[in-house]
Amino acid sequence: MMKKSYFALVLVVLATLLLTACSNNDGEEAAADPGMTTVEMADKLAKQGEQPPLVDLTENEIQNLYHLDPALLEEFTIRVPLMNVKTNEIAVVKVKDEKDVQTVMDAIKQRAADVQKSFETYLPDQYENAKNYKLVAKGQYVGFFIADDSQQPQDTFESFFAKK
Repeated sequence: MMKKSYFALVLVVLATLLLTACSNNDGEEAAADPGMTTVEMADKLAKQGEQPPLVDLTENEIQNLYHLDPALLEEFTIRVPLMNVKTNEIAVVKVKDEKDVQTVMDAIKQRAADVQKSFETYLPDQYENAKNYKLVAKGQYVGFFIADDSQQPQDTFESFFAKK
């Protein structure tokens, strides 16, 4: 009888250890998935602060303006100003494979440099906004923000991944 109780106890301990080992490692996995689409995230980000009219980019426009292969992306929402008098941009992308996050970030850095160059001698206040862009990665997600206060959308983006 003692052997059966001991065996049952060992099974319970092993099962507990297995379940713990397969859990989300202190919330890391949960933090990697915000539970929202890129459109939902971009919508929430666009409601912050004063935004000029923004338009969504198509795959072709992403390739041309962002130097980015859309095939690397599982999902994306990239919004740029309708008229070329503001630098505000919101980009939220989900990369198919996390190993490509740096490639995506490098492409977005090139986009930031392009925006800066186009406003360098055009509108000084917008040039300053473009220089103060924010770029952040969370797991497979990358956020890019140009705004009067780019810290606010960055903070909101990061809050999407906070442990719940």
